[in-house]
Amino acid sequence: MQHTNPQMDLLDVMALHSEYSACVDAGEFDRWPDFFVDDCDYRIQARENFDAKLPLCIMWLEGKGMLRDRVYGVRETLYHDPYYQRHIVSAPRILSADANEIHAEANYLVLRTKRDTFSELFNVGRYIDTLARTPDGLKFRTRACVFDSEWIRNSIIYPI
Repeated sequence: MQHTNPQMDLLDVMALHSEYSACVDAGEFDRWPDFFVDDCDYRIQARENFDAKLPLCIMWLEGKGMLRDRVYGVRETLYHDPYYQRHIVSAPRILSADANEIHAEANYLVLRTKRDTFSELFNVGRYIDTLARTPDGLKFRTRACVFDSEWIRNSIIYPI
């Protein structure tokens, strides 16, 4: 097994988080699926369900095709009051790494701003990621967005 460089892994994960956040905060949702491998798993789940190992999620997308369907829904079919998002992501914690993938966690905070109101705290939790090493750099194999509160302010339309 090839050894990994912990410092480079940390920098690479931080760069991925930075690019991911910039993409979704800018509303560039057509680029969002490109952060994932083809057979990915993306979930937004309450901490209570995650901790109890219950499968109920408020969003569960399996495979890049489902991510693209979500983008289509956001762009073409869902009626919602538009808003801006702003992600603040902590430095990641690398849980394990090998030649094929990295397991990491990071805390996140998402603020939401509607054009005619003040910004508000929208969602807080942690990312639990499995990152695949690909020829194109790190990609998400799995991303669980585990939010702390049992409540969400409104529907989650955009990716977290």
